[in-house]
Amino acid sequence: MQRTITALTMFVVFATTSMANIFMPDSMATDRDIINADSIENTSAVTAEIPDSTASFASNDTIDFDVPNYMLQEIDSMLNSWQARNLLKSLDYDSTQCIDIKITDTLYAERLQSMPTIVKMPYNRVVRSCIDSYTTKNRSLVAYMLGMSEFYMPIIEEEIDKAGIPHELKYLPIIESALNPKAVSRANAKGLWQFMFSTAKIYGLKSNNYIDERFDPIKSTKAAVRYLADLYKLFGKWELAIAAYNCGPGNVKKAIVRSDGKTDFWDIYYYLPRETRGYLPMFIAANYIMTYHKEHGIFPMKPKTTISTDTVVVSKNLHFKQIAEVCDAEIEEIRALNPQYIKDIIPGENEPYVLRLSNNLITDFLAKEDSIYKHKEQEFFPRVSIAEMLKQAKANDDGRGTLKRHKIKSGETLGSIARKYRVTVKQIMKWNGMKNTNIRAGKYLNIY
Repeated sequence: MQRTITALTMFVVFATTSMANIFMPDSMATDRDIINADSIENTSAVTAEIPDSTASFASNDTIDFDVPNYMLQEIDSMLNSWQARNLLKSLDYDSTQCIDIKITDTLYAERLQSMPTIVKMPYNRVVRSCIDSYTTKNRSLVAYMLGMSEFYMPIIEEEIDKAGIPHELKYLPIIESALNPKAVSRANAKGLWQFMFSTAKIYGLKSNNYIDERFDPIKSTKAAVRYLADLYKLFGKWELAIAAYNCGPGNVKKAIVRSDGKTDFWDIYYYLPRETRGYLPMFIAANYIMTYHKEHGIFPMKPKTTISTDTVVVSKNLHFKQIAEVCDAEIEEIRALNPQYIKDIIPGENEPYVLRLSNNLITDFLAKEDSIYKHKEQEFFPRVSIAEMLKQAKANDDGRGTLKRHKIKSGETLGSIARKYRVTVKQIMKWNGMKNTNIRAGKYLNIY
């Protein structure tokens, strides 16, 4: 077996918590809930501290925007993951207790402006509301994400540095997934960066019945960085690129047209989807809290240990249980290091794949390699099912996922149906053997 040595010493955490054209909105597909900016106190002094372009947000009119659903979830599920239990120390203080720290609007604005960022970080009522959501009821979540950042930020920062894009974009996964590479939205956006299937495929991420590289922190980060760079080339402003990452470039272009050609995020704010109105403010807030968490009495969960890892190339079918049983290893650790293999199976007989293990385990794996492959081989890979498995995996690379049956309604078009399911018209036509785009109400379409 060929051994692939990586220079990267990975801090291993793959938490188990919690775009349909080329630029389909991904983040917009995640689950969100509304918070009301008017519920935040002490915002009356904002007007003098914000740019003219955002001054309207200092008025008393209601500002509703959406925040990620994970912010309303219990932190307990995150702390019970294998990664948190084995790699992070428990909090030695009550991070849920809001410390009475009085910070003026002037100080908030000064702190944001002092941050060495390329993306503009203005201060207004919307941003204040997002910051408060982190510093009050989501303090434990912030502590958890600070701890997780010890594992993920080196990976993300490396790819961002290679691409030459703004360093602060490393915090986008904070609002996408709470740094959870196994995060899945109800719209089936997946991974740290919440990619939908069609966009993932465009950017080279494989997804089939056995492998979903949206869950791979390294590969998904490479894809996200490329996507963000493409969006910047399209709009020429990072604020608009960030908005487009959430709702898709089409919606951003529409907002620009509806605002008579304005290209400042705050000028097109009310023309954007509600989900996106809160997205850039949440990004600003994430940058703020990850920088100034100590000033709010929030501290990271400390890593217990680091795990040095290495990789091997697998050219045979392999089940994680074969490794765990022969090497007396914990299967949860193997899963944590290889989240892209969604059924605990590496279909190496189809093509070579990379397996990542801790250094201690990889030594044992190489010593017992033949025994591992032979262990319960017929139980895990009966010959009849192997051929079917590989055939199915190849078939699903064309965009097929879980089958849905859509009943065509009067007035619908293939385009509108494609947008609804976040797929392409071409995919629908292929799945249904269609030669043209003509459809009839009452008929059914197969949607994967």
